[in-house]
Amino acid sequence: MNPHQAVRPDIPPSQRWPLYAAGFTTAFGAHAVAAGLGAESADIGLSLLTLGVLLALYDVAEVFLKPVFGALSDRIGPKPVIVGGLVAFSAASLIGLWADQPALLAAARLGQGMAASAFSPASSASVARLAGGKTGHYFGRYGSWKGLGYAVGPLLGAVAIIIGGFSLLFGILASLGMAVAAWALASVPRLRPLPRPRYTIMDVWRQSTERSFLGPTLVLAAATGALGAAVGFLPALAAREGLGTAGSVAVVTVLAIASALIQPRVGRLRDQGRLADRPGMVAGLLAISAGTLLAGVLPGAVWIYCAAVLIGVGIGVATPLAFAHLADATPAERLGRTMGSAELGRELGDAGGPLLVGGVAVAAGLPWGLGALALVVGAATFAAPAITKAATDDAPVPGTPS
Repeated sequence: MNPHQAVRPDIPPSQRWPLYAAGFTTAFGAHAVAAGLGAESADIGLSLLTLGVLLALYDVAEVFLKPVFGALSDRIGPKPVIVGGLVAFSAASLIGLWADQPALLAAARLGQGMAASAFSPASSASVARLAGGKTGHYFGRYGSWKGLGYAVGPLLGAVAIIIGGFSLLFGILASLGMAVAAWALASVPRLRPLPRPRYTIMDVWRQSTERSFLGPTLVLAAATGALGAAVGFLPALAAREGLGTAGSVAVVTVLAIASALIQPRVGRLRDQGRLADRPGMVAGLLAISAGTLLAGVLPGAVWIYCAAVLIGVGIGVATPLAFAHLADATPAERLGRTMGSAELGRELGDAGGPLLVGGVAVAAGLPWGLGALALVVGAATFAAPAITKAATDDAPVPGTPS
């Protein structure tokens, strides 16, 4: 346990809930729009190349900007970055109200990604600083709400588009962003920025290559890569089995629900000392690997759904443990930069997983593509850190909320 993380043991739950809502917002926004673009691409005249670009813009923005905004939250405090990012998310979503051509859709999608790059790592850093010695418990809840966003995003997004088109969907996202921003402004305590030592380039390199950072980040990248691949390829497998559109999309919902339900439980077990980080991360990655292999090897709708549950459970075990390990191993004054960099690893995994499966599938077939992903995820178990390094290097005691 990092003794410098706790701000106060009696933080009321109402001050943490807006942070969970921010996590839900970024997941819901990303998947609702992505699913809508894929479903409506033919009707709005998008080529496959244009569709690919629009889908990638959100993640591309996050890859480049999450470490930047994470570092900014360390410098000025996370609350302004969270509120400002959510307001910017709403503003970008408003562009989508008139998005009747690809250029405006691209602007809205890019703007949403840039805004999410701000409030996502700042929210993670706030969860860590407000954990009060229960990093596993609260990162489990944070991940659960993100998982809920992944689960309901495509479904609610599809319903919104059916009722009122993209204008209604972007209107909902704009309203959601402003509501969460107002909630965060009113409820989240202002965590003052902490004095930071002067870091040289060599210091930053050392911090970025320590196993306490690199190991959990690789675990997060592997888990998120599997999620990204599963979201695309499990419905494709289900469709081959004749499940239809509803049955195929439901595979992703089952995966996300399984992940969301288990994360709070895993976090509590960690804080109670009943689940250690390394064994838990290894078990989670092995479950993901087994589920991915199951989907590629055994035909039939039942096995596809079993694979979705297994992958979801694995993600739900590995993710909160990796984030909690990062939080406990990082001095509080650079939590934002660490969380931003770790989420950069997640975004690279999110892009790399589908590319790996697709690339191998083109050459040898989808089962071999899923097998390759299972092998890579299994290999990531060797990166899981053995112990939590106490964050004592030049770490002052954090300030209390003002």
